[in-house]
Amino acid sequence: MSSSPTPYSDLTPDCILDALEGAGLRPDGRLLALNSYENRVYQVGIEDATPVVVKFYRPGRWSDAAILEEHAFAFELAEREIPVVAPVVDADGISLHRHAEHRFAVYPRRGGRWPELDDPEVQFRLGQFIGRLHAVGEVRPFVHRPTLDVTSFGHEPARRLLDSGVIPASHRENYRLLTGQLLARIETAFAQAGDVRILRLHGDCHPGNLLWTEGGAHIVDLDDARMGPAMQDLWMLLSGEPAEMGRQLDELLAGYEEFRDFDRRELALIEPLRTLRMIHYAAWLAARWDDPAFPQAFPWFDSPRYWDDHILALREQQWRLDEPPPRVSA
Repeated sequence: MSSSPTPYSDLTPDCILDALEGAGLRPDGRLLALNSYENRVYQVGIEDATPVVVKFYRPGRWSDAAILEEHAFAFELAEREIPVVAPVVDADGISLHRHAEHRFAVYPRRGGRWPELDDPEVQFRLGQFIGRLHAVGEVRPFVHRPTLDVTSFGHEPARRLLDSGVIPASHRENYRLLTGQLLARIETAFAQAGDVRILRLHGDCHPGNLLWTEGGAHIVDLDDARMGPAMQDLWMLLSGEPAEMGRQLDELLAGYEEFRDFDRRELALIEPLRTLRMIHYAAWLAARWDDPAFPQAFPWFDSPRYWDDHILALREQQWRLDEPPPRVSA
């Protein structure tokens, strides 16, 4: 698989349409690029049928086995009537297709909006939804997909960032010292939490991946699915000061625990997981900076101002890591 910094340079409209024709569909020529940077995602019109969404996977990121494991997880959730947008399977039972150097999957189009996270009823229903997802996720482990831990989401991304040359020289030493201190604290927090259960997760469960309709939520984009602690799929739905997060958690966990018990020790992982995501996100941008789409979408990333703000945000995490976790009612 290609590791070119411009892996989509040949993904022209004709290439996209030819790929879908090769998968047995009849595109009508209508293409709409959707918001995605890691992969390339398009809504494509189909003759005499509802448009579909096609995702072209970034070459070199996942093995075929890891992608098929993502698909299998989606099918497993759908079989249990958990609302998830799973890939379309063709007449031969194939969900992962190839065209030229590209691998792609086709999905039904599903609409929806971001959930209203300040609505207690919505929080409760989201908790139910994620509890159902995790009840399936703990049935068996992923074999070909990674585990979210301090090494893969903290130490390795920080090291790659320092080696990348993206961080201004004036900020490198501050960043090295700060991330070293933060990661030591996070290691301690994970150790103190003990042997919390590791299970299959959505992995990137922010509100934009939980589309809301009158019937409730449905989940999209399992591209970052991996093993990890249950809290990883909950903390991104929290905001505000600890007291407010505690009230939000009360609703989320009330719904969640209708389907699966939640280990209260994981409450201490909220800020460690937030800090890991901040480090990982910056490293992701640095790793993709040679892709022309990234400087266009994130023009502020290589500016000293960004690194001023990023280091300041990480410093704020230092004191957050020392604060007790939000309190829940039960």
